[in-house]
Amino acid sequence: MKSAVTDTVGLKAVGSCPLLLILVLALQPVAGVAQGDSDPWIAFNRSMYVFNEGFDEILIKPVTQTYDALVPGFAKRGVTNFFNNLDDINVVFNDLLQLKMGPAMQDSGRFVLNSTVGVAGLFDVAAYMGLYKNEEDFGQTLGYWGAPSGPYLVLPFLGTITVRDAIGLGLDYLMNPVFWVDDKEARFALLTLDNIDTRLYYMAAESMVTGDEYRFVRDAYLQRREYLVADGEVYDEWGDF
Repeated sequence: MKSAVTDTVGLKAVGSCPLLLILVLALQPVAGVAQGDSDPWIAFNRSMYVFNEGFDEILIKPVTQTYDALVPGFAKRGVTNFFNNLDDINVVFNDLLQLKMGPAMQDSGRFVLNSTVGVAGLFDVAAYMGLYKNEEDFGQTLGYWGAPSGPYLVLPFLGTITVRDAIGLGLDYLMNPVFWVDDKEARFALLTLDNIDTRLYYMAAESMVTGDEYRFVRDAYLQRREYLVADGEVYDEWGDF
């Protein structure tokens, strides 16, 4: 890693923008989270949230907007497909750790198809064949085997996370092929492009924020993680009404 700033520019899991996960609340609403126990470090978290927002406004967002304006749509789609394909390596590994053999075969098939017929993942050929992308990571694997999420946390540059997901994040990095690239400049360029691609994906979701932005983002993140760990099977206390 080059420095605390330059390497975290490429971290796709959360990135330096704490708004990366706000879209999920509208896409997949789930049961509420008891926030009183989940955010004991709220004073620290709010200060880090403000810091990350400033960093995003000064650097990440302007760069992303320039990228969006200059790069053709088909090329941006190819970039997204490329990094999604690399992520499938980590998805397969976590499928196996969770003993999900069916999804592991499906995700392995996705990776093979897209890496070959899809020209190194630039085209998502597998999706046209019904092999849609799954989401698995080491944080989910820890949750699958019963590890509690731990307190909610906002880290400088890394952004929104929980203690459990922070532990898993280190293992996710090890499974990211970008970190295996020997050339430091090439690795940094790929990490930066990965982060820009992620930031662009969530840029449209910013208009969905309502009320206290910090709480909105926190609740969306925690609910999203609960949903993913439970594979969509979450308890809804209002289900009987």
